[in-house]
This record gives sequence, structure tokens and C-alpha cells, in this order.
Amino acid sequence: MDDASLLTAEATRQASGLVVPVILSGGTGTRLWPVSRESFPKQLWPLVSENSLMQETALRATGAGFARPVVVCNEGHRFLIAEQLRTAGIKGARIVLEPVGRNSAPAIAAAALLVAEDDPDAVLWMMAADSAITRPEALHAALAAAQEAALAGQIVTFGMKPVRAETGYGYIEVGPALDQAPGAHRVARFLEKPDAATAASLVADGKHLWNSGMFVFTARTLLEELGKFAPDVLDAVTRAVAARSTDLDFIRLDPAAFAACPSISLDYAVAERTARAAVVPADLGWSDVGSWDALWELGAKDSDGNVSVGDVVLENATGCYARSDGMLTAVVGLTDVVVVTTEDAVLAMHRDCAQDVKKVVERLRALKRPEATSHKRVYRPWGMYECLIEGDRFQVKRIVVKPGEKLSLQKHFHRAEHWVVVAGSAMVTRDSEEIFLRENESVYLPLGAVHRLYNPGRIPLTLIEVQVGSYLGEDDIVRFEDTYGRA
Repeated sequence: MDDASLLTAEATRQASGLVVPVILSGGTGTRLWPVSRESFPKQLWPLVSENSLMQETALRATGAGFARPVVVCNEGHRFLIAEQLRTAGIKGARIVLEPVGRNSAPAIAAAALLVAEDDPDAVLWMMAADSAITRPEALHAALAAAQEAALAGQIVTFGMKPVRAETGYGYIEVGPALDQAPGAHRVARFLEKPDAATAASLVADGKHLWNSGMFVFTARTLLEELGKFAPDVLDAVTRAVAARSTDLDFIRLDPAAFAACPSISLDYAVAERTARAAVVPADLGWSDVGSWDALWELGAKDSDGNVSVGDVVLENATGCYARSDGMLTAVVGLTDVVVVTTEDAVLAMHRDCAQDVKKVVERLRALKRPEATSHKRVYRPWGMYECLIEGDRFQVKRIVVKPGEKLSLQKHFHRAEHWVVVAGSAMVTRDSEEIFLRENESVYLPLGAVHRLYNPGRIPLTLIEVQVGSYLGEDDIVRFEDTYGRA
């Protein structure tokens, strides 16, 4: 790069200033079943700290030097993500809703188009919401080098120093250094997930790094390269962004235009085809948290190499990962196994089979088992509910409503309900009545009654709901009014 180009890059850096974090949260994390499911995927769980993976990702990109984040997510998770960002103290995030999943290239294209409306030369830092970094102190130096390369017109990825022959990651062959961006190198080539023998040779030669999937680029550069190599993606997403709407604090992409977009990753669409690909080698203690074996590696181990989470007892066990989110779980006389217990499922396997969990999920889906995609505990924007008992023509649930929140005004065609308040207070609408309930008081809602539940208090409202009827599915609902814009 000549002196004039360097001055231009520096002027752009000073003008643009803040890095825009872009967090992609579209995955379902099937390899971490039964904890991670479509209704509540791994990025929303606190798997490596007290914060969820989503919160940890967002918190890495806060403070001086960062603009408010852009989060691209599944429409069904919008309230969960908004609440997690709020509780993490992250304000002003732009949450973009994908009508359908179309992989990372369309998602990041939407974010780049939105950012480019204000500043086409802004630097975007694209991250998956479900990764872990154990050496955050090394991250800032790597990001500074990537930002410099991005301002010089590169599409930059972070290459992680491999610590084992991993077959679940892609690899990057490191090319010559970039003169205009100290610490960055050209990408010689990308390699897909290799077999075990190839992975061992890649790690041994010292020229290959794990592909972290994190990218840094300016909005202008990315959109130019999408126009060259994936014009159909750029065209569809441009139309989806142009016809967007707002819903509460969310940005809704146009469903028809976005659905017409090809489903393709940024790696395939641009990174593996562009002549502007660069890599910043880094040792960040990075993991994609893609399997239970990865969580064993990240976890704090006892003297026998075991990681235990929750109500777990280990006896004569070595090298195990044991987790319970429900009942007491005991592991006796086993080596290198994973045992995970939830309220409705148990997973037991050898750690070497960690990549095969998704096959179990595929079988459960084929059998139409609800455990494949949803938990007993279901989160809603107003709180949550969970099924306690289910029988022939009846069901018992626990419902928790956050202070100041209310359910939709609704009715059911096939069931009657009985609500008993066990904590807090409730204001119940039943047809033309308004009924105030305190702890240990109840109300009956006959079939067809128009009703609503509201928590007027300062503490969570907890009640037990008994449903009786010929059909108890969640789709037996007619909404007349809803605070959250649901149909």
C-alpha cells in the first residue's frame, strides 16, 4: 500500500472510530442436547460462567471503542435475547429478526447494510453468540490488528492456535504477512473439517490455525465482495432490509425477500473466494463450545479429571463430565464419559462420541418427540411456564409472571382452566369481570371465557394452572389483544 492509501486508511479509522459488534444468534446447538434445544439453545445457557454465552459474547465488546451492538437472531428468541442483554447491562442493542434461517452470509449482510446507512466505512466485528474465550486479555491486541487490516480493505478472520488435532473445526493456512497491517497475514487457503490423520498433520506443520468464524471488515468491503461473489444474496437481503419494519424494539426483515435468499455461510459465499482474505493469528483460549467434550475441556476439573455441574455425585470416576439440571445424578466406576440429566431426558455417552449427539436429535425429530426441540420449561416475554403433570384430558402447569407483565387477552375452545395463586398477587380479567387474587386464592375460567392474567405487584407472580378439556395443545388459543405483538 502506498503512502496516500495509508493516510486514507488512517483518516477512515479516525473518522469511523468505534467498532460495531455484530452477534449472530441463529444456531440451535444440537450437539449439546438435551440442555440445548431449539426453544432454548446453547447460547442462552450459562455453560462456562454465571453469564450465558450470549451475554459473555456481548460483554466482550462493550465500553470504550465499541458502538452499540447489532444482534441478528431467530424471531422466536427475540424476547429472551432482549432480556439477557438487559440483565447484562447492555443498552441500545439493535436486534434484527430473521424470518427464516439462512446461515451467516445473509445475516451479516443485513447487519452490514443497516450499519452502512449511517457509515459505510464502519468496522464490523462479526461473532457467533455461542463461543467461549478464556484469555480475553489477548483479545484486544488481536482485534486492534484486525481493525487495522479491515481499514486497509481486508476481510479478516481470527485464526486460533490449535492445541489438538480437532476434526470438528475448519483450518486456515497462513500466508505471508501484510505490510500495511502488522500482525495480520494473507490467507493462503481455507480447509474444511479434516479427518483425524489430516488434522494431526495440519497441527504438526505449524502453518495452520483453527478457523474461529469471527470476522472483521468494513461494511463497504463486505458489501463490495458480496456483490462480486454472491450477488443473489446481496440482492435478496438488500430488498429485505429496504422493506423492513419495526416491532417494539425489534427490526423485522421483510419475510418474502429474505426467504428468497440462498442459505450460505460467509465462508463459502465470500471468505474462501475473495482475494482480500486475511488472518490474525491469536491464542485466545477460544472454543466454539460445540460439544460436551469441549465443555469438559473448558471446565474446572477435580483431582481425577472430572467436571461436575449441579446435583452430581462421583465415585471412582475419572475424566468424566457430569451435569444435572434436575434430579440427583450419580456416576460410578466410569472413565471418560458424559452424563447429562435434565427434567425430561438423560444423555450418557463416551466422550469420544461427542460429535454424534446430533444423530440422536435427528432420530428424535423423525419420531416427532417433543424432547428434540423443546423443554418442559417454556419462556415467554412475560415470564415462563412448565408442565408438572400431564394426563388424559388434564394438565397441571406452574406459571410465573414477571412484575408488571401481562399475558394476552385470550380464550380457548377446548379447555377450561383453574388458577391458584401460590406467591405474589394477580389481577384476572374474566369476561367483563376484574378479579384481584392474593396468595392461596383461586379463580375458575370456564371454556370459552375471555381472560387475561396480570401481575400488578413488585415480586414474581407464581400460580398453579389446572387445565381440563378434550384438547390441551398450546395452539388452542385466540388472542384478542397482546402487549408483545403476537398473533
